[in-house]
Amino acid sequence: MIIEPVLLAQLSVLGLCTGFLAGLLGIGGGLIMVPVITYLLGQRGVSPDLAVKMAIATSMATIIFTSVSSVRAHHQKKAVRWDLVKGLAPGIVIGSLIGSLAIFAFAKGSWLALFFAAFVGFSATQMFLDKKPAPTRQMPGFSGQLGIGGLIGLLSGLVGAGGGFISVPFMTWCNVAIHNAVATSAALGFPIALANVAGYIVSGQRVQNLPDHSFGYLWLPALVVVALCSVTMAPLGASTAHKLPVKQLKRVFASILYTLAAYMLYKGLSA
Repeated sequence: MIIEPVLLAQLSVLGLCTGFLAGLLGIGGGLIMVPVITYLLGQRGVSPDLAVKMAIATSMATIIFTSVSSVRAHHQKKAVRWDLVKGLAPGIVIGSLIGSLAIFAFAKGSWLALFFAAFVGFSATQMFLDKKPAPTRQMPGFSGQLGIGGLIGLLSGLVGAGGGFISVPFMTWCNVAIHNAVATSAALGFPIALANVAGYIVSGQRVQNLPDHSFGYLWLPALVVVALCSVTMAPLGASTAHKLPVKQLKRVFASILYTLAAYMLYKGLSA
């Protein structure tokens, strides 16, 4: 697989930025990757409808690699609640497969773009306000965790994100300490990504007019370059988080997210 120099540079910068911001602010790279990869595919003649789907799928695939690196660090600090991972993971796998094999395959890219825009706009607002839900209750039992896991997996697959913007607020609302919620969410990113990517690959086999170096809905050049660069930069972002005013940085980043949400809104309305 030969990647043209300009594309290699663009994807490298994207990977470095998303990895650094993931470590710095604890956010998933999908919020940035999906709009940028949508744009890059569009520049290469891919239809807007297909470009959005491939961007979401490729963004999700990078989480397989970044989550492993993140979980290792959190596990060493004994921050991961593996009991919650075991409780939520079955529902996550079921919800992810339903989303990626059924809803994602048949939904129009324009609708996914609009849903993504709404999701990013909501996430940006939460980040700007720096709202932290009050821990007022406990995690539900098996059936409740199965249901919420299914919802996390389903919604994550439709926007190409690791689920942290859903799972972390939910767990903290259920009286899980914030550092445990973040670490557990990182661990949940792996089954979310694995199940969704399997669905993207299977459902994408029937798609026509895919660009070169595609595997189902996955765009392999972006997956390889972004994954390598983001894994490299995530530790630096994490160490920098202890030296900078993260609350103010979150608000600056939220402003950027509003711009990206507006771009995806435009793509959804014009597709």
